[in-house]
Amino acid sequence: MSTEIKVRRFSSLDADFDAKLKALLAFETAQDDSIDEVVANILKDVKKRGDAAVIEYTNRFDRMSAGSLPELEISQAELKAALNGLPDAQRAALQAAADRVRSYHEKQLMTSWQYTEDDGTILGQQVTSLDRVGLYVPGGKAAYPSSVLMNAIPAKVAGVQELIMVVPTPDGEKNQLVLAAAAIAGVDRVFCIGGAQAVGAMAYGTETVPQVDKIVGPGNAYVAAAKRRVFGVVGIDMVAGPSEILVICDGKTNPDWVAMDLFSQAEHDELAQAILLCPDADFLNRVNESIQKLVLEMPRAEIIRTSLTDRGALIQVKSLDEAAEISNYIAPEHLELSMDDPLAFSQKIKHAGAIFMGRDTCESLGDYCAGPNHVLPTSRTARFSSPLGVYDFQKRSSLIFVSQAGAQTLGKVASTLAYGEGLQAHARSAEYRLKK
Repeated sequence: MSTEIKVRRFSSLDADFDAKLKALLAFETAQDDSIDEVVANILKDVKKRGDAAVIEYTNRFDRMSAGSLPELEISQAELKAALNGLPDAQRAALQAAADRVRSYHEKQLMTSWQYTEDDGTILGQQVTSLDRVGLYVPGGKAAYPSSVLMNAIPAKVAGVQELIMVVPTPDGEKNQLVLAAAAIAGVDRVFCIGGAQAVGAMAYGTETVPQVDKIVGPGNAYVAAAKRRVFGVVGIDMVAGPSEILVICDGKTNPDWVAMDLFSQAEHDELAQAILLCPDADFLNRVNESIQKLVLEMPRAEIIRTSLTDRGALIQVKSLDEAAEISNYIAPEHLELSMDDPLAFSQKIKHAGAIFMGRDTCESLGDYCAGPNHVLPTSRTARFSSPLGVYDFQKRSSLIFVSQAGAQTLGKVASTLAYGEGLQAHARSAEYRLKK
């Protein structure tokens, strides 16, 4: 049996290139009806029975035996103990990453502003933070302390007063690194619950879990379905698809580096997507050789094989300029520009979640410690969406203070338009302020 990874290979010169590219990017995002039905019933039950329902589902799905929901809340003392118990190098790395993430996001803070017109009318914008935010953190086999930092720190920088974190702990196993990250990020309350029941608890509120204003953070298909359903009751960040990386290379980078950068996303799961665009056919051959060689060293080799076989591609393009055009169509979550003068080239990029510039800027640095947020739009949604940031935890209120003199001018404009729309009360409301 051959162990070769058969990464698909094609060229922008192919007559059916557009069709091949669309087929490569195709991903079924439609909600699974069976999952949606299960989630709908769980949410309905949590809304009706509160704590009792959350405990019942948590005990069933996570093989727990909790008697009450307060038993599953982790104290601040336990969070701090987890942080203090980390090996020195791990704690220092977590703190360094947190400091960089916080420093970057502090520059995103929106501010209130206003201006006064000649007649004394004041217009402006008032920025306020959300009161309470819920953070979903995956548990079980997956443990992502970096996700805690990336979701919690921007919320705290924005001024969110209370941050509620939920994290499933199957069989009662708590990940100390995740708890330590919560301590560093300033999370206020942590509950050992997960799945649709945790999303429901935060969306509707229970006797123990307070209702939040917005839910952020990644999760499995059940969590994603639950977030879809509660949107409108609360805000959500996004419903993310599988992870993606697109590398545009001029053919001068070490092919081992490029292959490993493709692996860095392919190892997430079998549905992850890794694509390379390059005008040099020989370089594509060398990257393919590196893929075959390096995958043998990977603990998650089978996941990488499936990902690259099913959704990966090595694509030859006519030029780097054409690569930019193709990239803008793909609108990737992560885009690496592995070339000379990537800063200038980046001006050609319109749609990407995050742009990693230069041969030394691997995507994994952005995942952990560069500073910008690693919660990014997927599945071509970078065409209209942005990375998670402080602005996702702030909101704007318009300020309108019309002077008596201003009311004379604006009242006539509003009245005329209101009559045109057939809304007489609107018109007369404005006319009442007009001087006779």
